[in-house]
Amino acid sequence: QVQLVESGGGLVQAGGSLRLSCAVSGSMFSGYTMGWARQAPGKQREVVATIWSSGSTTYVDSVKGRFTISRDNAKKAVYLQMNSLKPDDTAVYYCKLVWPVVNWGQGTQVTVSS
Repeated sequence: QVQLVESGGGLVQAGGSLRLSCAVSGSMFSGYTMGWARQAPGKQREVVATIWSSGSTTYVDSVKGRFTISRDNAKKAVYLQMNSLKPDDTAVYYCKLVWPVVNWGQGTQVTVSS
């Protein structure tokens, strides 16, 4: 089973930046579709960014222009660069294997103070 391990969460002031990393096991990483999702207290988990094997990306409207998803196939890692953070970005962030199977990391807490 493919394992996903996130790192890089923490506490940051509004307007600041954080970079999340996800280390992925599995020999076929370059073909995987990967994503980042978040879940705030009392809210449903939502996928905020997706990156395909081609490098194409999509974002939910609330993070467009502020977040950037990227991947390094040699390192078997996916990243989420988060800039201009807002208190509403506070959530547990999860790395997600989207395709060919669905799997989730354990999550990392991001807290943005006002």
